[in-house]
Amino acid sequence: MSPTDPVLVKMARYADDWKATKDSRHVFLSCYHLMSTNMVSAINNNEFHDSAWVNTLLHRFADYYFDSLTCYDCGDLTSKVWEHAHKTTCTKELSELQCLILGVNAHINYDLVLALFDLLKPEWNSLSITQRQQRYEDHKRVNYVIACTIDRVQDEILEPLNPMLEWVDSLLGRMDEYLISKLITSWREDVWENTQMLLKIEQPEAHEAFRFQLEKTVLKRADTICVF
Repeated sequence: MSPTDPVLVKMARYADDWKATKDSRHVFLSCYHLMSTNMVSAINNNEFHDSAWVNTLLHRFADYYFDSLTCYDCGDLTSKVWEHAHKTTCTKELSELQCLILGVNAHINYDLVLALFDLLKPEWNSLSITQRQQRYEDHKRVNYVIACTIDRVQDEILEPLNPMLEWVDSLLGRMDEYLISKLITSWREDVWENTQMLLKIEQPEAHEAFRFQLEKTVLKRADTICVF
């Protein structure tokens, strides 16, 4: 991706259109666009062991989001995780923070496991121990990019939509951003562990059973997000 990459342009277009029509899905996508833009900068600055691999993962990850969106908007079958996230964000009275975390839950805890598997499965057995460790370190490096983006998410996206969050910041400092960053970091560690388990599964039936269980876990977490 470059700053003018079609995927970034597509993210910005959808987010702007949704904001104009008061579609609450713009909250997550605006944040996702900002984080993806910062990921592009990190890739261009060679902050990863394998920038080309991270760039490919970034695109594959985005594919999962837009594929689910296309299916949902067209009325086609999509994952239950995204069906729930899109429908709930569009129809229920949620806070801006809930809209954000609901999208993050679906995209990281579900999509990222599948996207990582897609890239790692063909190469995993041929990678050395050092190369496998570097893949993991690149995965963890993304946490730093996310942490560096959280303040801008708060200041540029969430607070303009809900001025009360600015009051929370003045009272608690940046504690809320810190907690969001820690939550995402924890989830991304679970993602790596789930991907490792998935890589060990050989039978298609067992693979689908694992995906189904992952889906149930993410949906349960989504229900919790909607009531906090």
